[in-house]
Amino acid sequence: MSGMAAAIRLSHFGKSVCLLERHNVIGGLNSFYSIDGRAYDVGLHALTNFVPPGVKGTPLGKIIRQLRISRDELDLNPQGYSRIAFPGIDLKFGNGFAFLESEIEREFPDQMDGFRKLLAKINEWDDNELDYPDVSARAVVAECLTHPVLTDMLFCPLMFYGNAREKDMEFGQFVILFKSLFYEGFARPFEGIRVMMRIMRAKMKEAGVERCMKLGVKKISSDNQRVTGLELDNGRTITADKVISCAGWPETLRICEGYSEQELQENVGRLSFTETISILNDQPRDLGIEDTIVFFNDADQFEFECPQEAVDPRSGVICMPNNYEYSDGRQLEEGIIRFTAQANYDAWKMLSPEEYSSEKTHWFDRIGESACKFLPVDSFQTIQSKSIATDMFTPTTVTKFTGRLGGAVYGSPIKNKPGKTHLDNLFICGTDQGFLGIVGAMLSGITVANLYGLRD
Repeated sequence: MSGMAAAIRLSHFGKSVCLLERHNVIGGLNSFYSIDGRAYDVGLHALTNFVPPGVKGTPLGKIIRQLRISRDELDLNPQGYSRIAFPGIDLKFGNGFAFLESEIEREFPDQMDGFRKLLAKINEWDDNELDYPDVSARAVVAECLTHPVLTDMLFCPLMFYGNAREKDMEFGQFVILFKSLFYEGFARPFEGIRVMMRIMRAKMKEAGVERCMKLGVKKISSDNQRVTGLELDNGRTITADKVISCAGWPETLRICEGYSEQELQENVGRLSFTETISILNDQPRDLGIEDTIVFFNDADQFEFECPQEAVDPRSGVICMPNNYEYSDGRQLEEGIIRFTAQANYDAWKMLSPEEYSSEKTHWFDRIGESACKFLPVDSFQTIQSKSIATDMFTPTTVTKFTGRLGGAVYGSPIKNKPGKTHLDNLFICGTDQGFLGIVGAMLSGITVANLYGLRD
């Protein structure tokens, strides 16, 4: 999404742009695939940063304006409500911060002074500053909140929806995610990510972007100061005045001449996920499930780190795409429930094809059993009895189709916020620049294009 946004923005101002995509579909980490004629979204649980029409100065408004997209084209439908579920405690939230604030006051009344102190720190932080200091979010929150469960409950959705570091995160990243999830909120196009793909393809075509599919970059040649050529998978070499990479920083570094192996390894993320998808012959609401998204934790403490086993099913995300508030009485024909959990890339990579298939079956059930403790159903068997189709992806699926080293969905734990590299005309946009989510990715592409492609 970041690369396409950068291409569109540059082309709007007369730049000659060629977009190279190794896969046969656009979208990267946010795309879709089909099995037996049924489309499955990948990546998109929710479009974050949602605000109602007329709200100015937000990331969503910026991408609509700078990419010349009509808001109506996006067909955004808000969430009903979502929930953070820990043993014995639920916090609900929606697209309006007062709801979450009232929930925290109900469950943690003695923490409200500290919570307001945290909000003051969040509001004071300049999240438009690209070169902000690396400050521990855990440390900042600990200055404000004294209840470990409330702390974990606030971190849980933020980490699952954008954190690339184990156990902790940058406070700047915490601020970006807090605002995008809690101050703003969730929405979904009725047809999911396919709507975004159609819009971006149309905008690229209108702007005159040259788009080369199934053609990746094999090597970036340089004179140690500037990129001098891009060797493509088909053997051809092309040149460009400027190169913007949305492949990820370690993935880009790996194809640069004379790259540092140490720097590459330091930037490969360890956090990945597996996700199961169940297609149902009933709507989730028919099973009593009213939530749009549930962030759950069933452990004594919330742990966000690469698990020892192939999957850690104790915490995760449950997404019900049917439970958005679709306009005009529309509803998805089939029920959908998606369960997401932390996973270990190395554990999945070492499996033989037979072991891989067996492990998928095993963990499909384990994840479902753990997640269903936080849904109003008797057991995971209730979901299974309504299932008419299922699928599951793992960290190795992520690497196979996106090139992300280690299956790291949120990329490098070290963000390159200015977007500059060791070469004067090579820039980074997307997740590894530090903007998060679909809206954040698009804003990253726009920002890098504006800073380094249009200012001259």
